[in-house]
Amino acid sequence: MVIRLGAHLSITGGFSQALERARLIGANCLQIFSGSPRLWKRPALLDDKAIEDFLAKKTKLDIRPVFFHASYLINLAALNQISQKSVDILIWELNLASRLGVSGSVVHLGSYLKHDPQLAYSKLIENMSLVLAQSPDSVDFIIENSAGKKIGQNLTEIFRIINDLKDKRLKICWDTCHGFASGINLDDKSKLDRFLSQIDDNVGLDRLVLWHFNDSKDAFNSHRDRHANIGQGYIGLDTFRTVINHPQANQRPMIIETPGFDGTGPDKKNLDILKGLIKPQAAKTKKNPASHQDCREARIN
Repeated sequence: MVIRLGAHLSITGGFSQALERARLIGANCLQIFSGSPRLWKRPALLDDKAIEDFLAKKTKLDIRPVFFHASYLINLAALNQISQKSVDILIWELNLASRLGVSGSVVHLGSYLKHDPQLAYSKLIENMSLVLAQSPDSVDFIIENSAGKKIGQNLTEIFRIINDLKDKRLKICWDTCHGFASGINLDDKSKLDRFLSQIDDNVGLDRLVLWHFNDSKDAFNSHRDRHANIGQGYIGLDTFRTVINHPQANQRPMIIETPGFDGTGPDKKNLDILKGLIKPQAAKTKKNPASHQDCREARIN
């Protein structure tokens, strides 16, 4: 089994340039923006040649999967004009993802602000339904867990959304920094087993499709979202070592969104640290029949 370790990288110069940047830092999967994350305006649609180049280079370099990260401006629970803008930009992005062979978009759902929570939740479900209905079946809508008081700060809230919408394309991205900030620590196998079993029992473990590997500048349960380089924050190396060697957890790609040791963003040094945590048997194991039972026993105990 090939463990997929990647990074969120710049698309300056075009989407294909991001693939080259991934190669240079030793990444074999990738996350990118489809445009500026702080602007509603999207770039002109790519022509066929640009798409062909991207697909060919992705195959040649064996960088897969590739994910979009949706705009930071999105709030699917908004009760004003932001609501429709959020829907429109996600529909645009998921349609582009289908053309580029991008697996889907990782989305921060937004927040209820000062609105009535039930009213805002109904709007959230309505808007997510619109996005799913107007985007291709080949791409996923990936909910990222949040820190602070944003939507999705715990698994129970994410499970509710998935179960209410009942769409197979709804998936989960788990960010280690956000989870740590929200009171979830995965620093040993028993905790990780219970975490995976909770997902499996409620929505199915196949819904977990991606990890964001980020250390935290802030202490446990701080409800603050500030990423640190791997091993330089309060999470430390044990969580990353546990996840990267778990036979179920490490079947999912792991993407860093770290500040970088030189302050310029995700870098080779962060990936090399993670690669150094991989035990030889973890990289060789294709499937561990006992791993699911391990999770069950951890939950029962």
